[in-house]
Amino acid sequence: MTDSEDPVASLLEVLDLRDAGARTTEDIFTGVSQAMPFGRVYGGQVLAQSIVAASRTLSPERTVHSMHGYFLRPGDPADGITFSVDRIHDGRSFSTRRTQAYQAGVPIFSMIASFQDDDPGLEHAEPMPDGIPLPEDLPEFDPRGLHPLSRRMFSERPADVLHVPSPLYTSVEGPHVPRQAVWMRTRRRLPDDPAVHRAALAYLSDLTIQETILRAHGVAWSTPGLKVASLDHAMWWHRPGRVDDWLLYVQESPNARGGRGLSTGRIYTRDGLLVASVAQEIMVRVPTD
Repeated sequence: MTDSEDPVASLLEVLDLRDAGARTTEDIFTGVSQAMPFGRVYGGQVLAQSIVAASRTLSPERTVHSMHGYFLRPGDPADGITFSVDRIHDGRSFSTRRTQAYQAGVPIFSMIASFQDDDPGLEHAEPMPDGIPLPEDLPEFDPRGLHPLSRRMFSERPADVLHVPSPLYTSVEGPHVPRQAVWMRTRRRLPDDPAVHRAALAYLSDLTIQETILRAHGVAWSTPGLKVASLDHAMWWHRPGRVDDWLLYVQESPNARGGRGLSTGRIYTRDGLLVASVAQEIMVRVPTD
């Protein structure tokens, strides 16, 4: 089976960055992109790759716990990406890294991430909401009614995604409210390396978080002339979690105005353990006629 036939293999390939061997004041890595039907690099991909690049400059015991990044320009999936990592700070328990992703000599994504040794401390977590159907109780979406390009993106996605109450690909069913939940997992098992699962979780975190804004206004992805783009992304890793097991992504949008919307999310394991929190601001432009 080729990588084009195995989307998970394609995901693992883009996360396997190469050390360029160049040394300036920064560490340099290079990577490839997944082929994308709409000709733009998927934001979750370059986000995950930036996490991998920064992690390569630290010992495995010091793991990422937070990141804040900005999507600066659309990337071209046909071109390679260069990642430069600035070792901003290394302390007794924490390290800080700045990663910039470049194509054609200009940055397309800029991120600062913090890493920490595993330390004991106070602990609490917001519980997983009650009453959400299990993934086994939800119907699988039939992509045959989608536009051919959308159908290709759906089939080549490395993750299974199940919406609660329903997907927004062609229509918005049910109440128009700024919240939803999504079950997600990779389509097959990943290696046991926790670093791979942390990066893959960042990849998945960008898949559906924009939809709370669309759902609130009854706007489907298939709306002619709709333009949606991620502006920034913040993520906090709280606890370990495997992305090849079902994870529940609880999402809501507290605000939209001026062509922008804010979405937040919490990611839980199937048994209710809070794994990560996410926030993203999105540009949303809906045709007026």
